[in-house]
Amino acid sequence: MSSTLDLVATLAAVGQFFVVAATALAAIVQLRHLRASNELTALLSVDRDFHEESLQRALRYVQFELGARMQDAAYRRELSKIGFVDARAHPEMEALNWFNRIGALVKNGLVDERTFLDLFSRLTVHYWQLLEPSIALLRRERGAMQYENFEYIARRARDWIGNHPGGTYPRRTPRLAVEDPWLDTDG
Repeated sequence: MSSTLDLVATLAAVGQFFVVAATALAAIVQLRHLRASNELTALLSVDRDFHEESLQRALRYVQFELGARMQDAAYRRELSKIGFVDARAHPEMEALNWFNRIGALVKNGLVDERTFLDLFSRLTVHYWQLLEPSIALLRRERGAMQYENFEYIARRARDWIGNHPGGTYPRRTPRLAVEDPWLDTDG
């Protein structure tokens, strides 16, 4: 009788183990889905912020006007001194701050690095090159911590581009032929 009770107790323990294991597995799957959902929400937020008119205006300023403005010593002094830099006078600050926020989100795993870099690596490297002189001025008195998250994501983006020179198009998926109707005309 004692061996029957021992067998029943052993089977109950094994059954309990499988129930706990199945519950743990279900929890892991749920956590993965929750994390994916949170990452998607964060990435959609990044994309939405990228398309905001104020950021787009700042990016246009950086691309087309900042280089000429940086020739002005008074303009450069405003960036290099300690204290608040008015984004109305220095629209590049909005671009710097956006890239820095994104760098922090990626660095801390709140936005998936692979997805962000697949979408924004070339843009990030391009704007790092355009904004690097401004960052150098901002770091004169403030130190290397200024815009270090932007620096981080720019470094990761450069590495990404170096590791994916042909892009990230899936190898087994045939490419479409892209016709350029103006190639001959534009020379």
